[in-house]
Amino acid sequence: MPDSPSRRPAVLAKPRPDLRHPISFTPRSALPIPRPSRPWLSDMREALKAGFDRVSALVLLIAGLPVLAGCVLLVRLTSRGPAIYSQQRVGKEGRVFTLLKIRSMYHDCESLTGPRWCMPDDPRITPVGKLLRKLHLDELPQLWNVLKGEMSLIGPRPERPEICKKLRKLVPGYDRRHIVRPGITGFAQIHLPPDTCIRSVKNKVAYDLYYIRRGSLLMEIGILACTVLKMLGLKALYHRPPRRPTEEI
Repeated sequence: MPDSPSRRPAVLAKPRPDLRHPISFTPRSALPIPRPSRPWLSDMREALKAGFDRVSALVLLIAGLPVLAGCVLLVRLTSRGPAIYSQQRVGKEGRVFTLLKIRSMYHDCESLTGPRWCMPDDPRITPVGKLLRKLHLDELPQLWNVLKGEMSLIGPRPERPEICKKLRKLVPGYDRRHIVRPGITGFAQIHLPPDTCIRSVKNKVAYDLYYIRRGSLLMEIGILACTVLKMLGLKALYHRPPRRPTEEI
């Protein structure tokens, strides 16, 4: 039976966006993610975290200057090319920034292959670079990125724009890890090996999103402690078989 003309039509609720699909960020775009009931709490936490990051980065950078200088000299004496190189990475809200690292690969090694992930026994890595990567000393210059506010001590690892462009099409929710500033270390980095395939990226995204949702002061202290143990070769003290968090992408 048709509705009476006097009856009001039903008001349909607007469909909510499917957050499982990739998000294309622009510098001033509104992030389509659920906001907390009291957003000022998250804003205060972010401000405190940024202040702690800058103070810690300054202290670590000053204390680590002799080590940094020694690594730079060692790289310059053993291979051709600059000791510190810059690389474009994707940061918070999709903003591209220039990340600094101590060079651990042969100079201009991607001129023929283009950007690609590292692989076991990668021939592009120099003998000195293998040692620097094992001790994670090649990441020391990124403390400058933390001082500039482009990175945090803890957060998802930033990826190159060329690789991000491909991953956001293959990994649902990949861009949601750009809600926060990228980090030098992170929850995914202390538990999972480097990316080698799409499956490994999906696992890391799950860990990154778990950190973004459940991150706390206690969790960040634990990540820093585990990072130190990993640098000292004592990962077995905290490592367990990788298990994907229960949080859905």
